[in-house]
Amino acid sequence: MKEFLYKTYKFSNSWTGTIVIVLFIIFFIAQAFRIPSGSMKDSLLVGDHLFAKKFAYGISMPHIPFLEVSIMPWSDRLRLVDGDKPKRGDIVIFRPPHNPKQHYVKRCVALPEDELFISDKNLYIHHHEGDEWIKKNFKDYEIVVLGGKLWVKNPYMKKHPGIHHDDKIQNNGRYHMELFEFAPIKIDKDHYFMMGDNRDHSNDSRFWGAVPYDNIEGTPWFIYFSIGSNWEIRWDRIGKTPTDLEQKEHLDIAIQERIKEDKDDHGIY
Repeated sequence: MKEFLYKTYKFSNSWTGTIVIVLFIIFFIAQAFRIPSGSMKDSLLVGDHLFAKKFAYGISMPHIPFLEVSIMPWSDRLRLVDGDKPKRGDIVIFRPPHNPKQHYVKRCVALPEDELFISDKNLYIHHHEGDEWIKKNFKDYEIVVLGGKLWVKNPYMKKHPGIHHDDKIQNNGRYHMELFEFAPIKIDKDHYFMMGDNRDHSNDSRFWGAVPYDNIEGTPWFIYFSIGSNWEIRWDRIGKTPTDLEQKEHLDIAIQERIKEDKDDHGIY
């Protein structure tokens, strides 16, 4: 046993051992990501650098960092081992179906077999568990009856206060209709509907569809570094989890930063 441990120690101190260990961590445990756009404001900000928990939803197919080349280039599989599935409200890192070489970060708002639609920017969901389950779990929410089913209006805004709309984005023909009205759909099996918390500035499932389970990579773990547009380090965000950042003291700062920066923001990203 001692000889095995000694050989393992020697191997880990070699260049080869170091590379193997680093790649193992990146492939299967944690990978660094940077939030490049404002689609998740006020929950995650541009300039947040975070570690993703790669094993949160099983094991995705490892890709060589930066090159985005699969370690099994002869296969187009995106998942090695199935695991837990995303829950409603989870922030998820995934490969969008229309561009699997990129990574997006959005919030999961609907599960397989759920139904949803958008009316006047408001999200309505009929959860697949049925009306009685909805009555039991959404007592303090606005519920409407349409087509003989119960639909919960904006089921995430109370629990995740970083979700918001932009009052300057109005339905006047200048903006994408999907931001305001979205026809009822039922989510396919093994697919998840993703939306950004910055609802009127998010390129998400409203435009390119639900995300297959195989495309899901992980979930944000914690912020290891954060820097604002003025190149000031956001010390208060370092070491925080997404749940920590939804607390009022952090959210108030994020909202003020958004208000200051977004006066002329009309983009979707």
